[in-house]
Amino acid sequence: MLRIYNTLTKTKQPLTPIEPGKLRLYVCGMTVYDYCHLGHARVMVVFDLVVRYLRSIGYEVTYVRNITDIDDKIIRRANENGEPIGALTERFTQAMHEDADRLGVLRPDQEPRATQYIGEIINMIRSLVEKHYAYAAVNGDVYYDVSRFPAYGALSGKHLEDLRAGERVGIDEAKDDPLDFVLWKAAKPGEPSWDSPWGKGRPGWHIECSAMSTHCLGEHFDIHGGGMDLQFPHHENEIAQSEAATGQTFVNVWMHNGFVRVDEEKMSKSLGNFFTIREVLKKYDPEVVRFFIARAHYRSPLNYSDQHLEDAKQALTRLYTALRGVDVGGAYAVDWQHPQAARFRAALDDDFNTPEAVAVLFELANELNKSKSGQDAALLKALAGILGLLTRSPDAYLQGRDGAAVQSGGAASAEAVYNDAMIEDLIKQRTLARETKDWAESDRLRDMLKAHGVILEDGPSGTSWRRI
Repeated sequence: MLRIYNTLTKTKQPLTPIEPGKLRLYVCGMTVYDYCHLGHARVMVVFDLVVRYLRSIGYEVTYVRNITDIDDKIIRRANENGEPIGALTERFTQAMHEDADRLGVLRPDQEPRATQYIGEIINMIRSLVEKHYAYAAVNGDVYYDVSRFPAYGALSGKHLEDLRAGERVGIDEAKDDPLDFVLWKAAKPGEPSWDSPWGKGRPGWHIECSAMSTHCLGEHFDIHGGGMDLQFPHHENEIAQSEAATGQTFVNVWMHNGFVRVDEEKMSKSLGNFFTIREVLKKYDPEVVRFFIARAHYRSPLNYSDQHLEDAKQALTRLYTALRGVDVGGAYAVDWQHPQAARFRAALDDDFNTPEAVAVLFELANELNKSKSGQDAALLKALAGILGLLTRSPDAYLQGRDGAAVQSGGAASAEAVYNDAMIEDLIKQRTLARETKDWAESDRLRDMLKAHGVILEDGPSGTSWRRI
């Protein structure tokens, strides 16, 4: 039975769908004002793995991941760039999709944008005002009254009085309590705005996700996910406003993935220590980055370094090398009674324990190296495929095709790396040298290829090659 760590209860608990056989999942997506960094990649890959596994064991999953396309950061960046907000958000939404596609992340079933849900947002705020959970302030803003929701702080484990200590109301705010949060922001000159019962304005960030998730998935759904940094205040506020508006339990299970860290600090734009996905993919194949993320448990910190990515590259290369030259055959349905398949499933059933699942893949690869069995190869590919791994042919991966810019492994710049046709031609020249026993020329060609990031492997059926 699948058990998931629920941030709300602080325990692993059996997954019990609201509707048998079906699951509804919402994940907080990106605020589209810049290129996605590796922290965003982790959110996308982690919940892609979750959805892939849930579907592989028979669940019908409706996966929703939103796009925040209006907020303070977006407005500020558009003004700095001197471009329309719509042009900015469309450009970075497209960039996000390109990055996600390269990482093998499946598109969510629905991808609502905040600006498309202004009517639903206004209706939810109106309901909160009518039920006296929210109030219109003298400055035109509408605030949620945190004191009216007794369970506030349950998700994050925080207490109201502790949170109030040291809090201050900003000079431009008119809220009754420092912890009250904005639902509707009165329009400022030059900002986009919409008509509402409280005057022209735009939504606050927290209410956007409540309106989008309940509209797409219903007032009560199975799983809500996101990065650990969203527990407080974002997800705490989502619970408060959603349950106050609907009178129902908002979400059964809350999942939060751990931070990506650089030098023991969280990777973030505010700290200036982030690497965009695009920067990382200039150096590493996208599947290496996906494997780097997948082999860490989703709740654990993920420590970024070139060395860790190099380790991931070498490990993934071992898996592909095991598959090389083995006929996998056609489609393969996983037999969950197979010992390794059963252990793979048991690992993922234990709160999506991908490190243990990946360990099973290496056990299979070791057996495959000995057996060269098509059945072992098919099982390895099928199980890895559930994680979105080993989806290419071994030669495509090992020879650097269908991935990022060809990796040089430090031996030569990407621009200097030989293309496939040049490599094949040099291998033919080397084969001829070997046939004529010109060992010096054979070694020269082998070393020249190695200097350009190409490793030759001689075997009974001839010479194969891979990029470092």
